[in-house]
Amino acid sequence: MRKELWFGFSIMGLVLLAIVWMLLGVDRVTHGHQGLLMLSLVVIAIMLGFPTAFTLMGMGMIFTWLAYDGDIQRTLDLMVQAAYKSMANDVLIAIPLFVFMGYLVERANLIEKLFRSMHLAMARVPGSLAVATLVTCAIFATATGIVGAVVTLMGLLALPAMLRAGYSTSMAAGAITAGGCLGILIPPSVLLILYGATAGVSVVQLYAGAFFPGLMLAGLYVVYVIIMAKIKPQWAPPLSAEERRVELPALTRALPADTANYAPSRLLQALKGRRNADVPTGYVLRQLALVVLPALLFALLAIGTWRVVTTVEAEVQYDIQPIGAESSNSAPAEGGLQEPPTDAGLQEPPTEGALQEPPADGAVQEPPTEGAVQEPPGAEPPTAAAAEPASAPTATTAQAAAERKPAPTWWWVTFAVLGVLLALFYLFLSFARLEIFKMLLASFFPLVVLILAVLGSIVFGLTTPTEAAAMGSLGGFLLAAAYRRLSMNVVKESVYLTAKTSAMVCWLFVGSAIFSAAFALLGGQELIEKWVLSMNLSKVEFMVLSQIVIFLLGWPLEWTEIIVIFMPIFIPLLDHFGVDPLFFGLLVALNLQTAFLSPPVAMSAFYLKGVAPPHVTLNQIFAGMIPFMGIQILAIFLLYLWPAIGLWLPQTLYGR
Repeated sequence: MRKELWFGFSIMGLVLLAIVWMLLGVDRVTHGHQGLLMLSLVVIAIMLGFPTAFTLMGMGMIFTWLAYDGDIQRTLDLMVQAAYKSMANDVLIAIPLFVFMGYLVERANLIEKLFRSMHLAMARVPGSLAVATLVTCAIFATATGIVGAVVTLMGLLALPAMLRAGYSTSMAAGAITAGGCLGILIPPSVLLILYGATAGVSVVQLYAGAFFPGLMLAGLYVVYVIIMAKIKPQWAPPLSAEERRVELPALTRALPADTANYAPSRLLQALKGRRNADVPTGYVLRQLALVVLPALLFALLAIGTWRVVTTVEAEVQYDIQPIGAESSNSAPAEGGLQEPPTDAGLQEPPTEGALQEPPADGAVQEPPTEGAVQEPPGAEPPTAAAAEPASAPTATTAQAAAERKPAPTWWWVTFAVLGVLLALFYLFLSFARLEIFKMLLASFFPLVVLILAVLGSIVFGLTTPTEAAAMGSLGGFLLAAAYRRLSMNVVKESVYLTAKTSAMVCWLFVGSAIFSAAFALLGGQELIEKWVLSMNLSKVEFMVLSQIVIFLLGWPLEWTEIIVIFMPIFIPLLDHFGVDPLFFGLLVALNLQTAFLSPPVAMSAFYLKGVAPPHVTLNQIFAGMIPFMGIQILAIFLLYLWPAIGLWLPQTLYGR
């Protein structure tokens, strides 16, 4: 029997022994113990290969029927209510839209161009092919969020290239599987949407919080690859000169120019030279425009962000006085409203020239013409000063004008780093690097624009996740059309795969709702809470215990099952230990990377095995995953020690 089967059956045996020990160790089996039995049986059924969603629904129905003493009507009522509550959740609408965007971007065939341009851009970095693989996976995972698609495509593109370059199979497989799994952490992530819907946490804040931990994890992967390439170059040999060679276009060679020439000076000379008569001036001007483009973008970005971060909104102050109270600085407005006289109390209205009693003799007479209709006593004709209301704003010119405040430190640091990179870009801008930059413009920057449009609109509160997902779907359409990959077959395939994935997620959520309702009805949640609280754990001990449990669950179960089954158990305990659900969700998202990298249910390993050459074994892929699992554990500790890695951006944007 294979080792994977032995491992799986051993886990199931341990679960069965725990069930027997639990039932034999109690005097009376209560509904709470039935709930724990249901939870254990669900885990075993999933490990045996039963569909997760229908296993959850089936177990929930059976144990609800037992809790209601065989009342089928109440059981069906609970099922309908739980299903309706799940499907009425607005947050889930974003899932099919994000998935559809991912499939369209995948079919735009950008990943091949992106990997080629990244490979050439990082040709002199140790372990350049593995580093380019990780960067490509991180960018493409952010644009698609589909782990299977990223691992499969990179297995077709990067794995043969790394094996031809002499990379060790474990290093190549580990880089592909670890990089592909970044899609479940870096927004837009379906995992974060499911966690937000389960825990009642804002998906917008989860996206903002997961951004820097995702970059940190990708950076740790890259650092590990570079270090190992320096320590053990036989694992990741440097590229040969032929593999680093960049082919120049015919018009560029006709300037004349080669790959080592400094591009800006040679292009300026070409504008007035005679040796390039066969090269159109328009071509030279277009190349110069590409050379100037980074500096122009840097200037626009710096000026735009500086105005935003240094502007202080003018605070308009209103000088509103109580009625009848005179300002110490000004006399009452002439002709304005005044208090009635107070020295004589209530008085009869004036009789001269005002309204009078009708004539006593009863004759009808003309109304008096002299002073018949008069202004009230003390009223004067309105003047220019009285034309403005008394409560008009009295803001000074200095208050009305926008003020400037010093730019924050992060702005100076960010643009100092960007400025140094820009200077290095122009200092070493050969024609070879100019061609690589053009390749990046055609592959990297469209994805970056799409990612910034989607995530930026969510994080800065311009749109909801659902609206941003709709924008992303439109962006995926435009990208596929721009690269001439949009056809009816592509659309049909993307719609079919989107419906398939969305149906799986939604049925899983319905099954989770029914299971959770049955678990709460049986009192399993209450029993677990009493057991955990009876241990008198501190906050740190609870956090460590919960993350260890989630890490171990990632071995036999997938992340979707952990989110929908076990998160409803952990969430009610967070309030008692004073744990922020947002911070807990970020730790869980980092931890659940292991669900795709831990045998025996490491789905990314099976995705890669499906497209790998026959001589690449599953054990070699598993061996390559192990170091990256250790890096994930390190990232969890770093996030726990410095929570600001995940909480700084939500606190800055939303004041958490």
